[in-house]
Amino acid sequence: MDQKYKFYHPLRVRYAETDAQARVFFGNYLSYFDVALIEYMRAIGYSYKEMIDQGMDIFYVEASCQYKGAARFDDLLHAHARVSHFGNTSFTFDFSIFKHPSDELITTGRISIVTVDIQTEKPIRVPDTLRQAVALFEGES
Repeated sequence: MDQKYKFYHPLRVRYAETDAQARVFFGNYLSYFDVALIEYMRAIGYSYKEMIDQGMDIFYVEASCQYKGAARFDDLLHAHARVSHFGNTSFTFDFSIFKHPSDELITTGRISIVTVDIQTEKPIRVPDTLRQAVALFEGES
């Protein structure tokens, strides 16, 4: 398991998420990333509802996924997430999904996000409160 992650969210593969090959359908890994991202934000005290209440929203502008193994129905997965980069109006999440308890790496990926004003949908600076919450959680100064 990759030690650079301090956060993971457990996921159980549901039958409806598998394909004709009895493996998780490839597109569902992006949904798993999304769940891990939202749960990470909640864990650091910066939930989606709080963002909206502050007049900010986030747009996913780029996503990638590299497939390293296969998950199947009823497998228990640990979706690891972390913020790997902050720009002025954007930030990037990295993900790794492992099968549990074997710690077999199933997939890695990345989502790039732009912060926007909820009314105008124009990019805005990533709030310092979000930067600080990530730094505190990740143990960075």
